[in-house]
Amino acid sequence: MSNVALFNPSQAPAFAKNRTSLSPMARALAGGAVGNRTKSISIKGGVFRLNEGGKEIAAIEERYLDVVIVNAAPDVSRVFYAKAYDGEVSAPDCWSQDGKTPSPEASNPQHNKCDGCQQNIAGSGQNNSRACRFQQHIAVVLANDMEGSVLKLTVPAKSVFGKEEGDNRALQAYARHLGAQNIDPSEVITRMKFDTKSEAPKLFFKAMRWLTDDEFPTIQEQGKTDTAIKAVTMSFSKMDSVAAPAPLKLEGKRPYPVVEEEEAPAPAPKAKTKAKAAPLPAEDDEEPVVRKEEKKPNAVPKAKADLSAMVDDWDEAE
Repeated sequence: MSNVALFNPSQAPAFAKNRTSLSPMARALAGGAVGNRTKSISIKGGVFRLNEGGKEIAAIEERYLDVVIVNAAPDVSRVFYAKAYDGEVSAPDCWSQDGKTPSPEASNPQHNKCDGCQQNIAGSGQNNSRACRFQQHIAVVLANDMEGSVLKLTVPAKSVFGKEEGDNRALQAYARHLGAQNIDPSEVITRMKFDTKSEAPKLFFKAMRWLTDDEFPTIQEQGKTDTAIKAVTMSFSKMDSVAAPAPLKLEGKRPYPVVEEEEAPAPAPKAKTKAKAAPLPAEDDEEPVVRKEEKKPNAVPKAKADLSAMVDDWDEAE
């Protein structure tokens, strides 16, 4: 039996569960490289992927994942990349926390207002999409490990504003559906599943059951942690100067097979706008109505396993 099994975070005493970060002594003994990596879930390639410190460490073959939403950013944000993705994690050229104005930290702001920006016009991106993309940041915990790690999930525009299809709802439609019944998303287990008819990764959200009276206090506390708050707060100020850490090494056999990185998309076509957009799947019909295009000379148009065990492995490093 490994130390991971002996020291399961879900069985830790109260004083350890209530601690939100490691002590300076613990960091010093570990060379300063422990407990400071962001843990997240991505949906790249239509697969739920487990990431740490910006690096993928495993992929999950199931087409759905049950979670509890513990926190969410107050606004839908925006990001714009001038160059095509080349496999390296980097900060966007321009981004907005509130979806209205560029962040003061943006290295290359495209306009002083998002609504008036040329990157927000249909046709500025690939396939008549908008080059500047909407996204929603949420923090979740696994339904089968509610006391475990809080994970960051960036929900793309299609999964935020997508059209309702029976019981299949995008994130905003799902929240409105719950709200009409006076239900908070943090009070239920949410199933996230992929839309198998969509070429680009797209999620549907569905309530599976109420939380129990014993589970709900745990979720409330998880939503207040520094990790949950950090997960829903956009910040790219240090990404350019800090190298991405190496992936976490797990003892023994990996719970999930590692999926190789996909090839980077082809470079974006040349444009006469202020900057050219990275080629991404078209999402224009799934985003809210913003600004119509103006006629301007410069406008350019396998094996299954317990997922909680994986997170326990993460937590051992902290």
